[in-house]
Amino acid sequence: MTDLHWLSATDIAKAYAARSLSPVELTTALLKRIDYLQPKLHAFIRLDAGAAMEAAKTAEAELASGRSRGPLHGIPVGIKDIIDVSGLPTTGHSKILVDNVAKQDAACVSQLRKAGAIILGKLSTHEFAIGGPSFDLPFPPARNPWNPRHHPGGSSSGSGAGVASGMFPLALGTDTGGSIRNPASVCGIVGLKPTYGLVSRRGVFPLAFTLDHVGPMTRTVADNALLLEALAGHDPKDPGSAATKTNNFSRGLDRGVRGLRVGFIRHFHEVDIPAHPDVTAALEDVERILEAEGALVETIKLPSLTEFAGINRVILCSEAWSIHAPWLRDRPGDYGALARRRLLPGAFMTAGEYIGAQRRRAELIAAVNDKLRDYDVLMCASSMDPASEIEDAVETARTYPRQARVPFNVTGHPALAMMSGLSGNGLPVSVQFAGRYFEDATVLRVAAAYEKVAGWHEKHPPI
Repeated sequence: MTDLHWLSATDIAKAYAARSLSPVELTTALLKRIDYLQPKLHAFIRLDAGAAMEAAKTAEAELASGRSRGPLHGIPVGIKDIIDVSGLPTTGHSKILVDNVAKQDAACVSQLRKAGAIILGKLSTHEFAIGGPSFDLPFPPARNPWNPRHHPGGSSSGSGAGVASGMFPLALGTDTGGSIRNPASVCGIVGLKPTYGLVSRRGVFPLAFTLDHVGPMTRTVADNALLLEALAGHDPKDPGSAATKTNNFSRGLDRGVRGLRVGFIRHFHEVDIPAHPDVTAALEDVERILEAEGALVETIKLPSLTEFAGINRVILCSEAWSIHAPWLRDRPGDYGALARRRLLPGAFMTAGEYIGAQRRRAELIAAVNDKLRDYDVLMCASSMDPASEIEDAVETARTYPRQARVPFNVTGHPALAMMSGLSGNGLPVSVQFAGRYFEDATVLRVAAAYEKVAGWHEKHPPI
């Protein structure tokens, strides 16, 4: 079996069952791949190779004795470095926490271990998940495997770069203003921000309590559903966790889209933030494919991206300030310039502005829910541009806010970004699907139908 690094988790599990592949064989191949690519992509902050190999040997022995711990048994996973892994540093890619060693696993990591996953280590992020591609931090920024001169999106940057380049098939990311879907968009993978409260955030360093999500990042939709099944579940120790029954997210992936109604939010990329022509052309192609597969696609209108972004900014900055205020007062120079610049506005937000934003947020939620009474899923752009060059700070600052992800952080609806084409300079462009609360399975179903026809998941970076 060649090119083990491109195997999906679903195919890995099948190969294990057929005894044509072993966890030790796979982990060895992936560690070699990591050793080759890490100097180019900087996806890892901390690779825990020894522990990963020990876990692979244990998983292999268990399989040999006929025992499987779960659907992720013996499958390696990378963890974003604001998520606690017992015994490893949780640094947030920052000098502030560079010596902070986690005493126990985050709830989501515990879920992965219960499902049998092998934890490979901690992945690069933007500082505290709010900075940007920065060169003034203790660790270098991750780079885009489609072209390492370009950024890989953020803040789950190492997760996106590592999955897309074949370092590992699965990764965890977090998403407060689009931080799972941004790297998914520009690295050409599948990233799902689940329904707010579906996945526990206990043991994850917070950015904004009412906006934060943990979610799966994978190369295929089937893998995304598989990873979500391991993650989802009520956690009474997370105040934001929802007491809802989890679903089998893989069931129905092959049902197609015939008869489904899709609301296409065109004004996001045509009027609010005019998109790059390659993004627009790819979205039109997605529409054609879904219609050809039997979906009814109709143009709809929501409040403007400007309003969603403004509400997100007030809430995020206010809540982030409540977390970072002591360090920003006592140790401002230990932050990188980008994170400090993005956190400080929270010091000037008033209680009235925060409450006003939350009041308007409720109205925006109602507007989206109103459309979702008539449509099974919504479709729109994710990033409005392909990734800029990582060292072009001006262009990166211009293009990073040009996106349509924040609406679904404000509202908490599930939203998935995936590859929908390649730009003229060979970089991924993307589409986004969103759905009703706790109907993440329907979002995944539509994504799977599109993936099956478009086949972009079979295209890999030339690295």
